[in-house]
Amino acid sequence: MIDPKKLDWDKTDGLIPAVIQDDRTRQVLMLGYMNEEALGQTLQSNIVHFYSRSRRCLWMKGETSGNRFALTAISADCDNDTLLVEVRPAGPACHTNTISCFGDDPAPGLGFLAHLEAVIQTRAGQAPEDSYVSRILTKAPKLPAQKVGEEAVEVAIAAVSESREALIGESADLIFHLMVLLESRNVSLSDVVDELRTRNAKANASGA
Repeated sequence: MIDPKKLDWDKTDGLIPAVIQDDRTRQVLMLGYMNEEALGQTLQSNIVHFYSRSRRCLWMKGETSGNRFALTAISADCDNDTLLVEVRPAGPACHTNTISCFGDDPAPGLGFLAHLEAVIQTRAGQAPEDSYVSRILTKAPKLPAQKVGEEAVEVAIAAVSESREALIGESADLIFHLMVLLESRNVSLSDVVDELRTRNAKANASGA
């Protein structure tokens, strides 16, 4: 992922800031610091480690709470003195039990779709009886597909003859049911985004 020897440890007195980001929602979870040993432990174990400036020791995120950060990617900035660490969090990032050290918004902006996808996946796995998602997944893919078809028609009608608010509401229904349908076929939003990226790259290459 990264070569620790290429980082500018001297500029920062042996400690490099590490910005922690949820790899699905792109939400910034916290800021920590790593020395070379912490980075080495992180790369070796794929679990994020930091150096505590107050306790002056190495520590693994979640070693007490269990809310570990599973490493998915790591990169350095252009000056090689700051790290961007992408993770899959096992629970709240903050010691105050909030999702992020910068607040408790489950995910800002379009990142909320990734949060919602995780909720749908949880409902699918746990199958609680009182869950709407769980109920329609028991008849997948036919029922989710039917719902997508119905909501698509409602979106089209709202776009032509109803208010902006109605269009927003129907679009939310459509996106939600599409996400449930994708889950039933083991397709993720990332799979769809990858396809869009591929098409965009081809269009740019051809000048379309």
